[in-house]
Amino acid sequence: MTLDELILSQDKRGISKLKDSLPENFCLDAAQFVLDNPGKVFIVTGFYILSAKAAETDGPPGAVAIGNALEELGYEVIYVTDTHCTKMLEAISTPNSRIIEFPIVNQSISTQTAEQILKEENPDLLISIERCAPATDGRYRNMRDMEITNQTAKIDLLFENHSATVGIGDGGNEIGLGNLYAEVNKSEDLVGFPAKTKVSKLIISSVSNWGGYGLVAALSILKNKNLLLSVEDDTANIQKIVSMGAVDGFSGENINKVDGFTLDENSAFLKELHALIANK
Repeated sequence: MTLDELILSQDKRGISKLKDSLPENFCLDAAQFVLDNPGKVFIVTGFYILSAKAAETDGPPGAVAIGNALEELGYEVIYVTDTHCTKMLEAISTPNSRIIEFPIVNQSISTQTAEQILKEENPDLLISIERCAPATDGRYRNMRDMEITNQTAKIDLLFENHSATVGIGDGGNEIGLGNLYAEVNKSEDLVGFPAKTKVSKLIISSVSNWGGYGLVAALSILKNKNLLLSVEDDTANIQKIVSMGAVDGFSGENINKVDGFTLDENSAFLKELHALIANK
């Protein structure tokens, strides 16, 4: 199984049907792009689950997996999220990284905030994993097409004004899925209001965390060094944020699951990724 096939395995949503619309080896392609843009990186995550009034378990663990790998490669890592996820990221990221909390405010203030952050920080690269982006009507919606505009910071505006961007998503309403807008729009399985925000390189996966781990696996292959966090560390990260209130995105329940997958199923996937890296 190829890396792209592995991160799209066990697909519960139908995102894997979009694979042929992306370049061959899209994960390695994105990893090479990341390596071509060293320096300061923003890693954006955090998705609000309306029924639970809390952030979900998909996103932050993948973001930190990427961040840890990039720190090991010498990048300066800054996470960007909103109030629902700040403390969770603080709890599972390294002391070397920083966190910027983007305010949940109206369009004009959000636009000014995004411009100010980009000007002050001047990041070399932006990576988004499981972060809601607006549809063409400017509104933010979840997988069930219910609106979460009032609970979602407009962090996608950072991506409108940057030339080196990577997006990771699994449903069609995330930053980066604007690259496949027509395909998501045609799909009967994915969201009814596709995201409009585009990126330089897109990774799709059955679970966004898995796409994040896949990006790290691709970086590992290109650098000939395993940069992927251990199964134990990843499990601990998921358990930590669940203890802080994070919920399973599928059920909305505060349980040790990610998009319906148990910790054992998640661990089995990570073990496969580690084996794939070892065999390269």
